[in-house]
Amino acid sequence: MPAPRNDWWRGGVIYQVYPRSFFDSNGDGVGDLPGVLAKLDYIASLNVDAIWLSPFFTSPMKDFGYDVADYRDVDPLFGTLADFEALIAAAHERGLKIIIDQVLNHSSDQHPWFAESRASRHNDKADWYVWADPKADGSVPNNWLSVFGGPAWTWDSRRKQYYLHNFLSSQPDLNFHCEAVQQQLLDDMEFWLKRGVDGFRLDAANFYFHDAKLRDNPPNLDIKEGGIGVRADNPYAYQRHVYDKTQPENLAFLRKVRGLLNRYPGSTTVAEIGCDNSLRTMAAYTAGGNTLHMAYSFDLLTEQCSPEFIHHTVQSIEGELADGWPCWSVGNHDVVRVLSRWKQAGKPVPDAERGRLLMALLLSLRGSVCLYQGEELGLPEAQVAFEDLVDPYGIAFWPEFKGRDGCRTPMPWQHDIEQAGFSSSKPWLPVSPAQQALAVDVQEADEHSLLNTYRAFLAWRRTQPVLIDGSIRLWHADDSLLVFERRVGDEGWLCLFNMGSDDKFYSLPVMVEPLEGVPAARADFQGGRVHLAANSFGYARLLG
Repeated sequence: MPAPRNDWWRGGVIYQVYPRSFFDSNGDGVGDLPGVLAKLDYIASLNVDAIWLSPFFTSPMKDFGYDVADYRDVDPLFGTLADFEALIAAAHERGLKIIIDQVLNHSSDQHPWFAESRASRHNDKADWYVWADPKADGSVPNNWLSVFGGPAWTWDSRRKQYYLHNFLSSQPDLNFHCEAVQQQLLDDMEFWLKRGVDGFRLDAANFYFHDAKLRDNPPNLDIKEGGIGVRADNPYAYQRHVYDKTQPENLAFLRKVRGLLNRYPGSTTVAEIGCDNSLRTMAAYTAGGNTLHMAYSFDLLTEQCSPEFIHHTVQSIEGELADGWPCWSVGNHDVVRVLSRWKQAGKPVPDAERGRLLMALLLSLRGSVCLYQGEELGLPEAQVAFEDLVDPYGIAFWPEFKGRDGCRTPMPWQHDIEQAGFSSSKPWLPVSPAQQALAVDVQEADEHSLLNTYRAFLAWRRTQPVLIDGSIRLWHADDSLLVFERRVGDEGWLCLFNMGSDDKFYSLPVMVEPLEGVPAARADFQGGRVHLAANSFGYARLLG
């Protein structure tokens, strides 16, 4: 048997678990780590390589775990450190890696570090957070804005200064210009590496450093929808974020992170990049083999989904990447579920049919892939009433923006019992009837379901070096068709996707041989052209 690859993450598939909504083992209405352990065989059956666990650390839960009050412990809501260690061991027994979130940009205001920092201007942690004096008139230090709305500064009466928060006011930004902060966070990451984690998903990884001179951001004269907080109804979009994030000092810290992980062979990082030039930043942050292993941006997490847009996005990142490595995602815990976001205008499309197409497209791009829990079921966005919302972001921007609760509702395990088998009591968010109809038990009983298609396709993909390691070359894109080539050595494939609602023919400029045995593929190769039905895909081996 060959030795495991330390670069398993190259071309790997990572399944994101949002623990609050995955499975509740103790009946309190909130998913937990023992719940993830109970469903490990299900995750393993998907034929993914790793699990990314969203935050489970000690937290007051103002932002549902993305406000950390202790970087080295498990919040009692999710279980114990022993539960986490049991989950690690069980996952490794099944050949699954475990990646955990690291929310390094900011902590909770309930963290002991912040309590000490805000107590005075003269203590050991006085400069662990970003503090600034008011302007002469008492107003905020500069024009920086919070992603969640309003100024990025909050007054603190103890220090008689403002503190910076790129997100909620209860999430003060750590000061990465302080070397002691950097070392503390590296030590906290090593705490988890010593317990066997296989890597980290780095939240808001380009937010770590701010401009030390606190210069104002310039106005954004070309507002575009999409990205983290970037919507025309959010004033955050009205600035070019030149000084409040994506600073050059970030790279030096990321090199320290990479140095730490190099001491733990086989570990990896995947970073979230949200900025005005995300593709270029992805390239810079993953190039050279001494910073991040891989990164993803919000470019495929927007409403835009035309073949031309995907072609342009892939072409742009490939033009910048050099030896860097992308990670692709079309859904996560922050955006509307992909089958609701990437629906076709004008014509209804069966969700399973569309789901198969998007599955194959995502898993055929060059790079690694993150799948969000429930994508394998084809879950639509849940409709959550205002009175049931818990997301502070959604509450602040209602009704123009419905928030993130609709993609975070409980995973439906059974179609015919209360709470869809997620919990024995009322869950923290309501179960969606539309999602419950697509429950795991229903789809496991149907060999042609989207769930079983995912299992078959991922098992097949594991055996295909062309898709794992191959290069990519874009051939064609129009309003319906996307065509590209993947190649390893002398083996080249043509990958074709009809994202439109009508049948399409594509004239083949070269000789090909249809690739047999691809799960769910249905393309009709007819001599010098190929016929693709709506929402279908196919592969062919390039000859000569």
